[in-house]
Amino acid sequence: MFAQQVVNAISLGSVYALFALGFTLVFGILGVINLSHGGIFMLGAYAALLLLTRFEIPFWTALPLAMLAAGLLGLLIDVLILRVLRKREAPHLMPMIATIGAAILMTSLSQGLFGSETRRFPLELFDQESFSWGPLTIPVLQAGITALSVLLMLLMIWVLRHTRLGQALRAISESPKAAALLGIPVERLFHLTSFAAAALGGAAGILIGLSFDAISPFMGQPMLHKGIAAIILGGLGDVRGAVLGGLFLGAAEVFAVTFLSSEYRDALSFGLLFLVLLWRPQGLFGASATRSA
Repeated sequence: MFAQQVVNAISLGSVYALFALGFTLVFGILGVINLSHGGIFMLGAYAALLLLTRFEIPFWTALPLAMLAAGLLGLLIDVLILRVLRKREAPHLMPMIATIGAAILMTSLSQGLFGSETRRFPLELFDQESFSWGPLTIPVLQAGITALSVLLMLLMIWVLRHTRLGQALRAISESPKAAALLGIPVERLFHLTSFAAAALGGAAGILIGLSFDAISPFMGQPMLHKGIAAIILGGLGDVRGAVLGGLFLGAAEVFAVTFLSSEYRDALSFGLLFLVLLWRPQGLFGASATRSA
């Protein structure tokens, strides 16, 4: 019983971590909290649903296409909103307010286009079999969701840690002005970061839609809360912390539902978050230093 719930916690937590990773990329490199990330998460799920049902595209083709659509939406928000505010050197609160407006707009548009009712992926397109390993029973779909989440996270972490692009992004996260003096194309990499973060958010939306067998225009807001909680828990702007924070929230939710009740799911996860931050206010991997302008 306990081992089975550990598997469920890893599966759910890995998708939360994927969402939080995209969220923390924008904060760590652009220095803003993009509150439209939940809306992009939601529209990524709808994009995959349309590709699967209306155009009858296979899932392994629909997934990257939906991620591309989500990435382009994130790029559009960066070009039309965040870049304008950067050029005007707007206070840090302004991007938050502007992206809240973008999120509300996306939610309203999705209600008009898709309706307010809950939609579902055609699960008959996916393998519904399970495999057993000792006392564990793991559905093939759940294993695929977990594997895909982990693969995308590892790929992003590898890029950040072991490539010249990752070195440039880390330089920008320390000081955009110093990076520009070194010849790094800061604005272009800001756009690339917004695209990559939104693509990860869209992938998380698809995987959460598959996990819970439910998609709605309102699914982005609660996920946004979890993403904020995860990056605060792990330490703002820290990739390791985002991943660990997502896994922590997933585990807290699964064990709350298992040993208490589903009504206590959010209360327990956010209560534990509160206790951790009382012990370590900067988060698990947070640092007291702030980046230069």
